[in-house]
Amino acid sequence: MSVNNSERAEWPNQLKATMTGADVLIGTLTKKPVLMFMNNLGTVAIDIAVNDPTVTNVWMTFAPGQAIAIDMRDKAHLASNFGADIGTSYYGNGASGDFAISYISALDT
Repeated sequence: MSVNNSERAEWPNQLKATMTGADVLIGTLTKKPVLMFMNNLGTVAIDIAVNDPTVTNVWMTFAPGQAIAIDMRDKAHLASNFGADIGTSYYGNGASGDFAISYISALDT
């Protein structure tokens, strides 16, 4: 019996960085995410940029303690390949605290 790997979850390592008041690389995706969880673990706001190491083009500012979940699964069968690309890098800038990105991907063999 064959197994459809797209129905099996994989748990890549968490991306996490401590904010220093300068632009910081939080991490780079090594797998294509199906679900993403972004979490400001600190007590100050953190600006997040995607593929922008200078954090000039801020995608989102996370309030202290704010967390979001992003579901990239296709519920309407309109874009089955929707999601962030492998190699996408996330950068942050905040005075202090940690920022973490966890994600789940479909098993890729």
